[in-house]
Amino acid sequence: MSFKFFDKLSQDFSELLNDEKEYNVVIEVDKEENRKSFTSHSVVLRYRSTYFAKELENIATNENHVKTIIKPNISAQIFEIILKYIYGGVVNIENIETKLIYELMIVANELEFEELSEKLGSYFIESKDSWLRTHFSRIYHSIFDRNLINSTESAQKEVAENSTKRRLDLDEPSTDYQRDTIKLQSKKIKTTTNNCNELKGLNRFYNDIITKHPNLIFESEDFILLQEAELISILENDNLQLEEIKIWDYVVKWGIVQNPTLPKNLEEWSKENFKTLKTTLQQCLPLIRYFHISEKDIWEKLKPYKKILGMQLWDDLNQRLLFPNQPVKSLVLPARIISNLELFQNINERISTIINEEHLAEISSWIDRKSTIYSLANVPYKLQLILRGSEDGFQPQTFWDMCDGYAGTIVIAKVAGTDEILGVKSLVLPARIISNLKLFQNINERISTIINEEHLAEISSWIDRKSTIYSLANVPYKLQLILRGSEDGFQPQTFWDMCDGYAGTIVIAKVAGTDEILGGYNPLAWDNSTEGIYMETNDSFIFSLKNGNIQNSIFSRVKYKEWALFYRSSNSKIFFGPSFGNGEFSMNSFISDFTQDKKCWCSNRDFYEKSIRKDFGSFSIVDYEVFKIVKK
Repeated sequence: MSFKFFDKLSQDFSELLNDEKEYNVVIEVDKEENRKSFTSHSVVLRYRSTYFAKELENIATNENHVKTIIKPNISAQIFEIILKYIYGGVVNIENIETKLIYELMIVANELEFEELSEKLGSYFIESKDSWLRTHFSRIYHSIFDRNLINSTESAQKEVAENSTKRRLDLDEPSTDYQRDTIKLQSKKIKTTTNNCNELKGLNRFYNDIITKHPNLIFESEDFILLQEAELISILENDNLQLEEIKIWDYVVKWGIVQNPTLPKNLEEWSKENFKTLKTTLQQCLPLIRYFHISEKDIWEKLKPYKKILGMQLWDDLNQRLLFPNQPVKSLVLPARIISNLELFQNINERISTIINEEHLAEISSWIDRKSTIYSLANVPYKLQLILRGSEDGFQPQTFWDMCDGYAGTIVIAKVAGTDEILGVKSLVLPARIISNLKLFQNINERISTIINEEHLAEISSWIDRKSTIYSLANVPYKLQLILRGSEDGFQPQTFWDMCDGYAGTIVIAKVAGTDEILGGYNPLAWDNSTEGIYMETNDSFIFSLKNGNIQNSIFSRVKYKEWALFYRSSNSKIFFGPSFGNGEFSMNSFISDFTQDKKCWCSNRDFYEKSIRKDFGSFSIVDYEVFKIVKK
């Protein structure tokens, strides 16, 4: 018989964290503005963590015999939890927002704490599956980036080196190349997935979603931002629940968007244009199940792009249509296994964590003004979750952002420290009667805290396409403030809510840690009701203004008017704010705060004349403003 005293052992070891005398390791975490140091003991780190054992092996001690480990990409809040786990084996996730628990799981995985990362992965699948679905694109990208992309790129490089000549010849058969690509990539991706033991549960979870509900990613505006390796991994799936011709359409769309210089009208395409598209899609085309596409779709959808298929494949497709039983030279992949599942069925119909079926029966009877409570079998309503505080956050603004436009709703709250459940059902009230008065006229005409009069003169001259800058006395415009981040909040959704309907606006942002002032002009109206579309205009532009150590402004007008601005779909506006071109100036945040997670960026995608930043890395902002440009 043995007695185990793990609780006491955990408690005593945790006390070591407060020992400031015997430590010999300092771990610095977080960015400079939030930098925090933790003391630790090398013997504990070595025996509890293979990751830190390797780190300590390569770090020299200072004159005080202390080693310093620097981890700027790990937040202090997350690392404090990790350190308590190392010493005490305890992780308390009560009252922690779901997104922080997810970050904790990712950090635990990166630091090779397999036990912790697996436990948290299981927790998400079992208890937070709805949150995982809601944040599908963001999380799938992060998991894929960590698990697949390096090996997939290696596979692509190997195939490319062996097949360069063949893939660039549009008239040469592509059969051998198809076989090489499929065999090599399948091997590489499967190997990488199997090696990722820590997140294998989440891998299975997301692969299952992609298989059963591919439209979640294909029909999102994020689809065009997929990396090639991500798209390949999806196309390899034999159980993808989507018609093959739709898969073809999405693949072609993805390839075209990666090459913004391609003519909009297919009839204007040259041989070089087709070669460009074929080169872009060289790893994807062999994964299409061409011989399981209908004759109608072959002629309507494939024929316009037959030059990217290769002569042999096109001839074989025609032969199969005329003589179905004759063998062909091209590789014939098996048809995808399509089930009879109703895609997306009940994907958002999630059960409340606060009320039960009896509560719903009561509420339903009150809604219908019944004198008796419905029986459970006869409840005429079901619940569709819009917001859950423990998953989406407890900020009042989040409530207004996420519930905007919904009628016939119930709000349910669990009171802290009691058994009380309180709630209210919303009523659909008639619209207010608005007179013709210009309400609040001039109330928002406030001076910018970011730009000055000289900046306004520059911007005004760009709007009017002047070759010289207006003098300060002759500036024809004034600013009317619509939104200021430091006053109205830095959530992406706030931008769409407050700027909806305004045309002729400028967005101005102050970059954190630099003198940079970036911005863009949109002559069109911002539209909160769009569902992921590019907006066309010749008059938009982006810019970087001279300020502090930056001596000269940079002005960049739209180059391809069809891709001037990207208006996000409703379910992505919680992450993505204004976006000019294909990310030439884009304000984003996956934690709903432009100032925190460095997800704003200025890419060099060629949709605008020039890049407005030399540094293409992502960044956070200090503040931002949106103004309507008004004639004086």
